[in-house]
Amino acid sequence: MLETRRTKIVATLGPSSNSYETIRALTLSGANVFRMNFSHGTHGDHAKIHGIIRAVEQELGRPITIIADLQGPKLRVGTFEGGVAELIEGQSFAFTSAETQGTSSSVSLPHPEIFNSLQPGDYLLVDAGRIRLRTVSVTIDEIRTEVIAGGTIRDRKGVNLPDRALDIPALTTKDRVDLIFALDLGVDWVALSFVQKVADISSVRAIIGTSAKIVAKIEKPVALDSFPAILHATDAIMVARGDLGVECDWSDVPAVQRDIVAKCRAAGKPVNVATQMLESMISNPVPTRAEVPDVANAIFEGADAVMLSAESAAGKYPREAIEAMASIATSAERAPLYRQELKDGVLLDTAEDSTSIASAACLIANMRRAYCIVTYTESGATALRVAKSRPDVPVLAICPSRETARSLALVWGVTPTVSRNKAEFMLFREGEIPESLSKSGNIPRDKPIVVTSGSPLGVPGCTDSIKIACIDAVAPN
Repeated sequence: MLETRRTKIVATLGPSSNSYETIRALTLSGANVFRMNFSHGTHGDHAKIHGIIRAVEQELGRPITIIADLQGPKLRVGTFEGGVAELIEGQSFAFTSAETQGTSSSVSLPHPEIFNSLQPGDYLLVDAGRIRLRTVSVTIDEIRTEVIAGGTIRDRKGVNLPDRALDIPALTTKDRVDLIFALDLGVDWVALSFVQKVADISSVRAIIGTSAKIVAKIEKPVALDSFPAILHATDAIMVARGDLGVECDWSDVPAVQRDIVAKCRAAGKPVNVATQMLESMISNPVPTRAEVPDVANAIFEGADAVMLSAESAAGKYPREAIEAMASIATSAERAPLYRQELKDGVLLDTAEDSTSIASAACLIANMRRAYCIVTYTESGATALRVAKSRPDVPVLAICPSRETARSLALVWGVTPTVSRNKAEFMLFREGEIPESLSKSGNIPRDKPIVVTSGSPLGVPGCTDSIKIACIDAVAPN
């Protein structure tokens, strides 16, 4: 069936949602993409979840995207005597390279790259920014700081450095092991954490090849400085507002999010907005009134997808959270403001024939009030070009491979389906629906469809024609 909701929903899986029954229910409630978070769980856990998703996909007959989210380099303090220490505003506090038990005046920081990069005046943020310290002096053995915002600091809490791009590898040893395992499983996308520069993406691309696509997670302000190059190098972007909101001023996050989404749309790259979207639904069956417009704003901006994290992975109400997000998306997309916001976005603007055809197909579909746009896409590029213009109608993407169809389940407005018979697709141009695909589109007889194709069919970059077709009959197999 053609999906009428354009914005896709990503659900993180975890202890609350790792059974067949729950994953099936989440799919039927509106989840298009499932995220396996490799910061938690064992390889055995992820293999089990992957198998369940594929079994649900087989039962329901619809492509489902799987994202493997790598942990990335985590910076953490050492341990304290008694497990905790109290820091008071204005006091002096030291981070030392020595592996000693921490006190109220110092703690071990086992990351030499921080000592090599930090400069006086730089900030260190501990425990998601709850504790803020400003660097006074740095040696190879000690970082002396002043406590700007104090509180209780506990063992192994995370450290963020908003002012520095650290010279650390994009992939830790754990990440490399997890990546190879995820690729062997057969995931569709790999999310790369704490991206700072293009080289981070290149190093992962060298391992992945064409086995999966890459999502660059924007979590550090330094990534914003290199964002145009990062966007060009990656396949998709995730606005990971958790760490991003810690490392830059939290009041800047809405503007940063809007800017990133706009740039991704202009480039035709999928963009996913994530973190704390329905946070209260971890423990409550309905969202707060403040969370609803937060999700809606991401949809009004034209994001391809919105994501649930702990709400679906560890919360009490994973199905209700998916239903709430789907309801918000459906309501937002019906609003006149939504279409106006999308029309204000950037259309396709390159000189290539295939991109011109995609843009024209959207304009024709809008003018003729077509039921949908049908396109044959070998690699997914044609569907991405069409989705970039955010047409008023759904996009039915006929894909010769399951891998392409699965990757497109993350893309705005696209309903992917698998058909390896090119002749079936050509029936659309003659106003007929192949019987094997009739249920995929559920296309009525009283509306035209817009069909794009290429010569020769199935060759990437060769899309060169548009036809307006009226469905007259269902063709036999």
